[in-house]
This record gives sequence, structure tokens and C-alpha cells, in this order.
Amino acid sequence: MAEADNRSAHETYEEKKIGEVRIANEVVAIIAGLAATEVDGVASMAGNITNGLVGKLGMKNLSKGVKVEVTEEHVSVDLSLNIRFGYNIPEVSKNVQERVRAAIENMTGLTVLDVNIRIAGVDMEGAS
Repeated sequence: MAEADNRSAHETYEEKKIGEVRIANEVVAIIAGLAATEVDGVASMAGNITNGLVGKLGMKNLSKGVKVEVTEEHVSVDLSLNIRFGYNIPEVSKNVQERVRAAIENMTGLTVLDVNIRIAGVDMEGAS
């Protein structure tokens, strides 16, 4: 448990508190990475992690290409993505922003201030 205490975490509060809930920043990053890779047009995170590799490499690798900044009850997310060739980048980016915001807010109760996307590359696999 000492290792978990050293990691950055956000503590959530409730009115009728019976204990505390701490959400590690890495958990928020994993949620963001998983949500982003589920969007059609996203080939992978910039760390080359796709949903197919998650089972082999483990969930922690989903946080590659994701930077989260948690302050009080707010989150800012920076994602580095590889987009599939032929997809509209602004449209895919908007879908990623919406999916990531919804996933983080629904699963953690934190408010997402912004989801910034950096397109790191284009996956040419399947392009003719």
C-alpha cells in the first residue's frame, strides 16, 4: 500500500462520508487511453498501444501517450494519437474528445476541463 500512497491521486469527497475514495492519476490516464482507442479512425496511442495489445501487455500500457493533470475536482487531458489513413482528422479528434470526456466524467465524477489532442502519425496499414 505504501507504493500506492506515493503516486499522485485525487481524493473524492461525499456529504455522508463513510470512508475516502482515492483515484490515482494513472487510472484516469488509462480510462482516457481506452476511451480514445475505441473511437473509429484511431489506429493507436502514440505509444503504439491498441486494444488488441491490451490483453498481452496489460492495462498500464494504455496510459502511454496520455498525460493527465488532476487539480481538485478537475482534469485536463493531453493525448498523442496515430490516426488511420483516410479518416477526417478534425472529426475523429472531436469524437475522441467527446468519448474521453464522457468516460472520465462517468467513471470518476471528476469534471473534464479540456481534452487536447496531438496527432503523432498516420497509420498507412490498409491504405492502397
